Amino acid sequence: MINCIIVDDEQHAIDILEHYIKQTPHLHLVASFTNPIEALQLLGQQKISLVFLDIQMPELSGIDFIKAIQGKSKVILTTAYSEFALEGYELYVVDYLMKPIRLPRFLTAVQKAAQQINSANEVAETAEDDYLFVKTESKGKLLKITLADIDFIESMKNYVAIHCGGQKTLVYTSMKELEERLPKKQFIRVHKSFIIPVSRITGIEGNILRLKNVTTEILVGESYKAGLMEIIRGKMIQ
Repeated sequence: MINCIIVDDEQHAIDILEHYIKQTPHLHLVASFTNPIEALQLLGQQKISLVFLDIQMPELSGIDFIKAIQGKSKVILTTAYSEFALEGYELYVVDYLMKPIRLPRFLTAVQKAAQQINSANEVAETAEDDYLFVKTESKGKLLKITLADIDFIESMKNYVAIHCGGQKTLVYTSMKELEERLPKKQFIRVHKSFIIPVSRITGIEGNILRLKNVTTEILVGESYKAGLMEIIRGKMIQ
């Protein structure tokens, strides 16, 4: 669900946008404002993903409003004046809707906004999920492991060995627990004894997996082969 607000000094324009938003399932209208200063106060208090913004308003222009929020929200401009289009795009607005706004054109703009918002959220999630803290074999010692540095992960009896750049860190945990904590788009278990980063695969020879900068022979278990091949088929040219 995308939280949005409307900022326009004309109530009639607000009424039209509110009607369109009600017909769009993935939009949630938090509030509508005829005063842009009040809208800025709300944006300072809670996260709003999308703003439907008029340009010509007496208290504060839409262009100045965009500069004030500094990219915190995506913006779709709504105006009767086409001469502001270039300046709006230079400020990286999602779209520029000319009044009177028609529903199909509105939906096209919203779809563009949704794609940008979803992409931004994925990047943020990846940034937040790019490392782990692990308990090592040394009592009371925690170590930060950057996921991008992992060459492969290997089961070693009561420990799990995380291999990074030729160095091995022993972690007192199970393969199952570590597998559940790792991002599934980035890592895959290929054997009861091995978890590997997908990005490091350089080739497969029978049941042997080759990884970039890794000399250890990585085996592919029969029960894990189907999952690995599913990923590879998506990138395979036959």
